[in-house]
Amino acid sequence: MKTITLKKENITEGSLILVNRSFPVSPERKEVSLKPVRPDYADILLAKEAVESLGKLLRDLEAEAQIVPVSGFRTREDQEDIYTSSMEENGKEYTVKYVAPPDGSEHQTGLAIDLAENLTDIDFIAPEFPYTGICQLFRQLAPRYGFVERYQQRKETITGVAQEPWHFRYVGRPHASLMQMHNFALEEYLAYLKNFPYDGNHLLIDLHGKHYEIFTVEAGDEPVHIPCPELCSCTVSGNNVDGFIITMFWQNIID
Repeated sequence: MKTITLKKENITEGSLILVNRSFPVSPERKEVSLKPVRPDYADILLAKEAVESLGKLLRDLEAEAQIVPVSGFRTREDQEDIYTSSMEENGKEYTVKYVAPPDGSEHQTGLAIDLAENLTDIDFIAPEFPYTGICQLFRQLAPRYGFVERYQQRKETITGVAQEPWHFRYVGRPHASLMQMHNFALEEYLAYLKNFPYDGNHLLIDLHGKHYEIFTVEAGDEPVHIPCPELCSCTVSGNNVDGFIITMFWQNIID
């Protein structure tokens, strides 16, 4: 039996962390391993796992010429510059609607990517990514590859951000598919997972050729040790709020 050790200081790490104005990026968060999203966009970076999933999705769709990256990882300084420039050029109302303040942006995690339909003129802040054609097909298939459209219509009061059809967030499998199935924003999904604590009923589901068992653990001052069966794989993510999401999975059916 393997053992997972959970420490309170690690709740800021993982693919399911919540980052918004209420729960900013922690200055103590460990740096993630970043990679260019594509060789021809060497200055646009994402976390390694997100890059691999995004690349596979675009290749499977044969959409690399039609969908292009616009903005990936940003440092705090990058986000501050973008926020200040937008305030000056677009005004407060527009900026508050579409640009997160420093430390309130998912782009600082390396898990968020802004994408655009490959047109002649691409707006950096609000690129075109319509609900038609190859962009909509990407949107529909993205959860299978671990990505979700983060800021959807009619979720503004929950996320605090206006609809952004171009902004996709990597949360991993199977979480992206579960969010799609329930039409959850990330805030709603993390609240939903609180119904499945370690010492209660766990969430059990078959998806993508695997059997998943998901549960949450509240962070405490002392480390928590969670057993993980030898025949399964286990992943851990903090939520950047108060605890962890544990995902155990077994290969059990043909994908």
